[in-house]
Amino acid sequence: MHYEKLTLKNGLRVILAPMKETQTMTVLMTTGTGSRYETRKQNGLSHFLEHMFFKGTKKRPTSLSITEELDAIGGDYNAYTSKERTGYYAKVDAKHGDIALDVVSDIFLNSKIDQEEIDHERGAILQEMAMYEDSPRRKVSDLFEELLYGDTPLGWDIIGTKENIKNFKRADFIKYLDQHYIASNVVVGVAGKFDAEKMKKEIAKVFKGIRVGKATACKLMKEKQTKPALLVKHKKTDQTHLMLGVRAFDFNHPDRYVLSVLATILGGNMSSRMFISVRERKGLAYNVSTFSDTSVDVGYLVTQCGVEHKNLEETITTVLEEYRLISRELVPERELLKAKEYIKGSAVMNLESSDEVVSFLVEQELIKGRIKVPSEIFAHIDAVTAEDVLRVAQDIFTEKTLNLAVIGPHKQTKKLEGLLKL
Repeated sequence: MHYEKLTLKNGLRVILAPMKETQTMTVLMTTGTGSRYETRKQNGLSHFLEHMFFKGTKKRPTSLSITEELDAIGGDYNAYTSKERTGYYAKVDAKHGDIALDVVSDIFLNSKIDQEEIDHERGAILQEMAMYEDSPRRKVSDLFEELLYGDTPLGWDIIGTKENIKNFKRADFIKYLDQHYIASNVVVGVAGKFDAEKMKKEIAKVFKGIRVGKATACKLMKEKQTKPALLVKHKKTDQTHLMLGVRAFDFNHPDRYVLSVLATILGGNMSSRMFISVRERKGLAYNVSTFSDTSVDVGYLVTQCGVEHKNLEETITTVLEEYRLISRELVPERELLKAKEYIKGSAVMNLESSDEVVSFLVEQELIKGRIKVPSEIFAHIDAVTAEDVLRVAQDIFTEKTLNLAVIGPHKQTKKLEGLLKL
């Protein structure tokens, strides 16, 4: 993978990745802020601001003038807010790359954030919140992180609270922009088919007037857990949704690659241990997966699935048995190799598209301040041994760090608590 990084005089970082074998171009503008950078009164502001960026600029005064311009060239565009970053992107036919850069940079730098539009958008966000509440498969993830991190920014929902959404004023957005949307906290990436020299000049010109200053830092998380934890949200649902996992590593931990291999062996694909035991052998779930998540200071490994209400206890027991097994016996070499090749093969296929390439590069730069190309990452994956997997499994799969989040029509929790043993 070829890329070039440059830093403008104002501190803005730019990542350019020309790709010969594509007819597309993707521009991505990402800022190093998200919901974990908010106060309790600000909770939901990062996500609300993301919405407001599509509500008009001086050059494009309405949301229709923004979306219509990108729709007219067949563009794929959107934005996202996570707990640690917020991004805005457009993927287009490369011949329309200048339009993509112009539109995305315009909304990123010049959004009006009108109070009237803020008032209009409240209803849309409240309906988005209701949509998530009606999607237990998605909502259980929020519940799991609430269980892990409690009443802290990492434990709060990204979308915020109804009270906050109803009360945000324009001044709240402007203050947040001044705190976080500044040159040193932003990475602009372009991947695909484009003229690199021309792109450098254009980005330098467009971002010449971006805010400068020092970004407001987030408060780091201090984890402390001494016994298994359970959080049940009683809700009438067709399925019981659960996430059962353990605390693990942050993204700079030397064992994060081992963790990735371990998660893949357990539940990364249709021949993984969880898929075979939970679905194929016992028919307890249609979808079951195990994955790891890492942040600047914390991380976890978790198994997620949706099951028939009466099968909740058996599912918990089955998942825990797989956790016990992998922490007591060496993974066979063939299974280990399969997991490594799956990780690498999936990455290679993903990185054939310009949007995946720019996201891969920009997010590394934004979060870690250093980019590792696929060959470097694959070398770390290849270096993982069966002994490493066993060591890490024994490290993370401890009874005191077990966490179970459940959404479904369940009121009795003592029996569930009694199952959380390793």
